[in-house]
Amino acid sequence: MSSPRRALVVVDVQLDYASGPLQIQHPPLEESVPQVVRALDAAAQARVPVVVVQHDSGEGAPVFDPTQPGFALHPDVEAHRRDDWWSVTKRFGSVFAGTGLAERLREQGVDTVALVGFMTNNCILASAVEAEGLGFAVEVLRDATGAVHLANDAGAVDAETLHRTLMALLHSNFASVTDTASWVASLDGAELASGSDLVSSATAGAEAAASAS
Repeated sequence: MSSPRRALVVVDVQLDYASGPLQIQHPPLEESVPQVVRALDAAAQARVPVVVVQHDSGEGAPVFDPTQPGFALHPDVEAHRRDDWWSVTKRFGSVFAGTGLAERLREQGVDTVALVGFMTNNCILASAVEAEGLGFAVEVLRDATGAVHLANDAGAVDAETLHRTLMALLHSNFASVTDTASWVASLDGAELASGSDLVSSATAGAEAAASAS
């Protein structure tokens, strides 16, 4: 098989995720942001294109207001800025919606996007799902992403359960879920485990449920 032609897509690693209602809970920023930086450094060394995305909710919005400090990239990411980064702003969950990113990636021969950043339960999920229809393979770095606690009329779930559940869901069909260390090693030629598939994951899930009962 030919090697994947990758781009690293850094999704919304912005200061509004460091505090307030959207503060990332699992894994916390002090664990996930260093892994984002590790991926950035490895991508630079391997000459993998880097796309850095920021969410723009418009002036006056409670979060991601481009005129407010919370819109800015996390300083640890900003400190690694390079002139060859592709900078993208978006208004929807998916990095592809209304941004022209898919077309630019295709022009550069990219067939695989590696997603890091926030949130697992929103923009990472939306981007991975839309990528399927656009024809891109997806890698999600589970220790370089993160989720928040959620509660609404449909129920409640803590961030760790949500993150782990969505990693299993993504790996079952939409992405190859891995950790940053394995992804970095794969840039030097190490084999990266591929994702599962829905039937295999469902079969294994049914067997695990039966053995637990």
